[in-house]
Amino acid sequence: MTDEELQQLVETVSLNYFGRPFQHQATFNRRLRTTGGRYRLGDHNLEINPRMLSEHGETVLVGVIKHELCHYHLHLSGQSGQHRTAAFKTLLAQVGGLRYAPAPAKPTPRPRQWQCYECTQCGQRYYRARRINLKKMVCGRCRGRLAWQGTVVAAQRPQ
Repeated sequence: MTDEELQQLVETVSLNYFGRPFQHQATFNRRLRTTGGRYRLGDHNLEINPRMLSEHGETVLVGVIKHELCHYHLHLSGQSGQHRTAAFKTLLAQVGGLRYAPAPAKPTPRPRQWQCYECTQCGQRYYRARRINLKKMVCGRCRGRLAWQGTVVAAQRPQ
């Protein structure tokens, strides 16, 4: 689904469930991690987590849109759009929006990678998380020159 299709969906949901038009922008925001969406008070725009659609389907996406539209319409009508207010809770129940968005799936962690360096004189090996400047750094054992050996995955690194 593109941002234009999301905009159309938000406008349709706003007219069908709230009876009022949505006159601002609705976009997907990939940087949202722990929340389903966000209503921005400053410019009245909505940001939706695209993982709500990809991981949970369109019904959850519509529920998140209804939730954010509750914030939107209450704020524009001069009322408090906070979660704890009775007006928010009743409006959310009337339109059938989600009170909480389902948790997005945790991303699979990448294995740790190490940079391997070896002394050209004594053969001492060094493992570092970051690359080092070979013109400045020397071997701590014999003061010899270091040579980069490559990147090693954490499971291959000796202790």
